[in-house]
Amino acid sequence: MVAMHRILVGVDDSPDALMAFDYAIEEAKKENLELVIVSILESDEMNVYQALNKDFVHGEYTDLEKHVLNYRNQALQRGVQNVRVVIAEGEPGETIIDQVIPKVQPDLLIVGSKSQKGVAKYFGSQAAYMAKYAPIPVLVVR
Repeated sequence: MVAMHRILVGVDDSPDALMAFDYAIEEAKKENLELVIVSILESDEMNVYQALNKDFVHGEYTDLEKHVLNYRNQALQRGVQNVRVVIAEGEPGETIIDQVIPKVQPDLLIVGSKSQKGVAKYFGSQAAYMAKYAPIPVLVVR
């Protein structure tokens, strides 16, 4: 069995992502692992004028950053010793696989089965994509 040091958990406020977050907290606490919380700013949720407006995008990023820091505080309050956050922009599944995992180097990815945003929320395709293409084990929570 490979020793784990770091868990990456994706959050988007969906009920499944909140369950994934709770599970990740308990695993990180139990095994004294680093917990990295990731959230993705989805540019396809913005209209073309919003996406071209740097002030709008910066405001959306700032709001997301504040929101994700609340998740970090929850994890710390619940006893996880080492917690950090990562925010990226793009399509969630692809961005986590192509950008976040290589940067963070987690041993396990935990995600909810259904996402909060976009058409993909009905099909769970982001979780399926990550489970198929991640170079590390993926735990899908529902």
